[in-house]
This record gives sequence, C-alpha cells and structure tokens, in this order.
Amino acid sequence: MHFPFATKLIAACAGLAGAVAAFSHIVLESKSAPASSSYKAVFLVGHGCQGSATTGVSVQIPTGFLGAKPYPKAGWTVTTQLGKLAKPHDSHGKQVTEDVTVVSWKAATREVALPDAFFDEFVLRGKLPESAGPLWFKVLQTCDSGSNDWSDVPVSGTATQGLKFPAVLLEIQPAASAQHHH
Repeated sequence: MHFPFATKLIAACAGLAGAVAAFSHIVLESKSAPASSSYKAVFLVGHGCQGSATTGVSVQIPTGFLGAKPYPKAGWTVTTQLGKLAKPHDSHGKQVTEDVTVVSWKAATREVALPDAFFDEFVLRGKLPESAGPLWFKVLQTCDSGSNDWSDVPVSGTATQGLKFPAVLLEIQPAASAQHHH
C-alpha cells in the first residue's frame, strides 16, 4: 500500500522541525558546495544573545577557504584581518603568503543593531578548498548584553547535536567533473 499524502506530510513536518532548529543558531543559507568552487557564504542570524540585540558578527575564516571578501552592510562597519597562511598558494601567477583570516561586521549605532526578534544575513565570498569534507566557520556574535561564541566542533564527524554553541558547517562536496555524453 502507498500513502503518498502521508509521506509528503511527514516530510513537510520534518522539514519544518529542521527549519525551527536551524534558526536556533547561526547557519549557512547553502549548506554544501563543490570543492574548488567560488562560494558565497550567507550566514543567517536568527536571534540575539539572551534577548539582547546583535551588535557584531565576526567570522573566523577556516584554513583552505581562500580570498575571503565581505559584502558591505548598510549601517555596519566591516573589517578584515590578515594572517600568514600555513600553506601559500598561487593566485593568477602571484604567490600568496597571507590572506584574510577574520571578517567582522559591527553595527555603527544602536539603531542599526539587529534586534533579538529580527532575522538578518551577513555575507562573504571566497574560494573553497580542493578537497571534499567538512569546513567549519567559527562565529563570534556580540550583543548589547553578552555574546555567543559559535565555535564548538564535534570531536569526530559532523553531528552537532548536544553542542551548546556549534560552529557553522559547510559540507564540501567532490568537485563536479566535466563529462562528455554522446
């Protein structure tokens, strides 16, 4: 016996439950991307800290994510921090030995801070590593009162269940290979 309506209903409910859980911490809009591709990281912020407004978001750029460039945000000051690369790389024929290691947005005034009851996104772009696997972005969310340090990474695997402040996970998929079909 088939129950397509029941199956669809269960899938929809599971999706809604996942959406509610997804907004309990900072997540990426696109949770996976192919290796070696350019990637637009959209960090979704669904709440403040213990009821207070978000005044800053600072993203640690993981090893292997190259050439991070933040998108400006009206009313927010954006800064980048450079650091030495463990493994230099070639970019357009030029040897790159340091790159952006931290991107930060800070509300210019209290009026533009992100209220706890509101939702917003913070965006940066860069090139993904050549290898498939998990890539963890650690995010410090500062608020009018307190902060949330989204930096917990599981000891093994990618399950974040049980972590109070999970880092933001991007699943790097194997690079799409060009195939010729006849």
